[in-house]
Amino acid sequence: MVRIYQPKPILANSSIELDENAFNHVVRALRMRIGDSITLFDGSNTITPAIIQQITKKTLIVQTQETIVQNRESPLNIHLGQVLSRGEKMEFTIQKSVELGVTTITPLLSERCGVKLDAVRLSKKVQQWQRIAESACEQCGRNLIPQIRPVTKIETWCSQLSDYTKLTLHPRASSGINQLHLNHLKIALLIGPEGGLTEAEIAMTLNQQFIEILLGPRVLRTETVALTAITALQLKFGDLG
Repeated sequence: MVRIYQPKPILANSSIELDENAFNHVVRALRMRIGDSITLFDGSNTITPAIIQQITKKTLIVQTQETIVQNRESPLNIHLGQVLSRGEKMEFTIQKSVELGVTTITPLLSERCGVKLDAVRLSKKVQQWQRIAESACEQCGRNLIPQIRPVTKIETWCSQLSDYTKLTLHPRASSGINQLHLNHLKIALLIGPEGGLTEAEIAMTLNQQFIEILLGPRVLRTETVALTAITALQLKFGDLG
């Protein structure tokens, strides 16, 4: 079933016009026709089946049916703090993190961050990453859209997580995720840049009560370590099994 995200609330049992992105995907890319079925969702943790009712050169109108509550969210609330990575690596990390059930993603700036963009370009990047998160939800079946927060300095982010269990990866750590014991299911996961965190940043995370954990004997790239850690957390505390 083709799933389409619409940012505005979807009315059940109504004739509604879908937005331009939906038109391009359904009509131009998939070449669907009048009478075909699609599924709509608006980020409210529900789905609304619909039938294509009318197609013109620029518009797509569907007839919606009854809205259905469909919760596919993990019980584990993961807030990923990911230091910006170069090229398509950041996009890949966001896409796959959403598929794995992350709730919130904050892109971070650190001392060794290899991405140097001005405020305007960073803002546009956040909008692009939000669209990637929406597309990932269309693909994986999630009906709540994870939030991509504005780019933030690592020190600021680390100081704002008082109600989370805070984790960071470090090769000197003596224990891994299997040894963790949680009092609640809210986790803040910090992933550093390709060059690693500086000694001052590591000291800062320890002062902020971050727990250092080890994933294994091998050194993983920044885009690999995030997904590996999220998967391990979902296996132990979430809904992967």
